Amino acid sequence: LCPQGPPMDSSKKVDLKIIIIGALGVGKTSLLHQYVHKTFHEDYRTTLGASILTKVLAVDNTPLKLQIWDTGGQERFRSMVSTFYKGSDGCMLAFDVTDRESFEALENWRGDFLDKVIPRELDFPMVVLGNKIDISDRQVPEELASAWCKDKDIPYFEVSAKNGVNVAQAFETLAKQALLAHKGILESFLTDSIKLTPEDEPKRSCC
Repeated sequence: LCPQGPPMDSSKKVDLKIIIIGALGVGKTSLLHQYVHKTFHEDYRTTLGASILTKVLAVDNTPLKLQIWDTGGQERFRSMVSTFYKGSDGCMLAFDVTDRESFEALENWRGDFLDKVIPRELDFPMVVLGNKIDISDRQVPEELASAWCKDKDIPYFEVSAKNGVNVAQAFETLAKQALLAHKGILESFLTDSIKLTPEDEPKRSCC
C-alpha cells in the first residue's frame, strides 16, 4: 500500500512577519498577548520601540510561524518604529473605539506604513482592529469604522483584548492574506522555470 502523506508538510513551513501599529494606548500589546498566550493584564508597560512574539498555526494545511512585532505608539518613537516595517508580510492597524483620536490617526499610520514598504502595494495584506468593545464609553461608531475600511478594501474586526472577542479571527484572517501574497510572490518567481511534461516526469512507485 502507498503510505498516505500527512495533511501538513512541516518542511514547507512558512515564516511570516506581522506588525501591529497604531496610536499609544489602543491595546496593541494586550491584543498580541491575548492571541499568543490567551492572557490579559490591565497594566502592560508602554512598548518602547518593538517587542516580538511568535505563534505557530496552520492555514489551509500550510504550517505558519508568525513573527508578530508589537510596536510603540508614542509619536516621538514614530521614526524608529517605521524602521521595523521592512520585511513585513502583513500589517495590523489598531485603534480604540473609546478614543476618537486613535481612529482618526489610522490614516497617518496606514500612509506611513505603505510609504515605507517597498514596493508599495495598494493591496498589501492588512486588517483593522477596533479594540475595547467591552467598554461602554464608545466614541467611534461601528458604522464609521466599517465605512473607512470598506473604502480602502481592508477587513475590519471589532475586538476585545480583554475578553478575546474576534482576536484570533482577526489574526488568522491577516495570516491567510499574508500567506496568499507570499505564495503569489513565490509563483511569480517560478513562472519562468522549466516545467516537466507528463512524459518527462519520473515514474513513481510505492513498492
